[in-house]
Amino acid sequence: MTLARSPIHTAMVLAAGLGTRMRPLTDRLPKPLVEVDGRALIDHVLDRLADAGVETAVVNLHYKADILEAHLARRAGPPALILSDERDELLDTGGGIVRALPLLGEGPFFSINSDTIWIEGIRPNLAQLAAGFDPATMDARLLLAATSTSIGYDGAGDFTMDRDSRLTPRAERMVTPFVYAGAAVLSPRLFEGAPAGPFSLTRLFRRAAEAGRLFGLRMEGVWMHVGTPDAIGQAEEAIRRSTA
Repeated sequence: MTLARSPIHTAMVLAAGLGTRMRPLTDRLPKPLVEVDGRALIDHVLDRLADAGVETAVVNLHYKADILEAHLARRAGPPALILSDERDELLDTGGGIVRALPLLGEGPFFSINSDTIWIEGIRPNLAQLAAGFDPATMDARLLLAATSTSIGYDGAGDFTMDRDSRLTPRAERMVTPFVYAGAAVLSPRLFEGAPAGPFSLTRLFRRAAEAGRLFGLRMEGVWMHVGTPDAIGQAEEAIRRSTA
């Protein structure tokens, strides 16, 4: 039976970054509003969350926050949107979620980058990610893409994964088979003892890995890393091929 909707109904959408590698486009608008295939990146993300059954999404704002806020106000849900304002200080991915935790409820939630985009395979990835999340044994379950076949990505990867789907972060000077695709299911437990102020979510992923509580899921389909203006064309061509 094909999974379509997830048992998780809340999401954190990380949309506060500066988007410096996407300049000059981000000189005039925030990166989540850069268009791919005729739609803003954040609309791709929010529509995918809605398809997965997410009812409420918390979106953090910092860079060109007024422009992004106005765009979001024009959307008709689902999901319903709650804004987490970081105009006063950019908190990075980890600090941004810590500030938003009171808005996210007490259970596991999706965390998704506002610029992540992929072509689905046979089974929807977010539903699979949530269905396999076990809060008794996991602090985080990350959606992973193959380093070698992701479009627009030429890095060394982020993780190795064992037979039980536990993850080990890439060591310096290593090349690993999986890259984090920018979507995860996170437990509030991951943030216990988290530092105050700005910090990267990667810091907590490493801590969870050391405790044996960081897991992954290899995504179905194709992930597209839209990190620069040149990568937009590559992503659009991949989307056209997938629908031809």
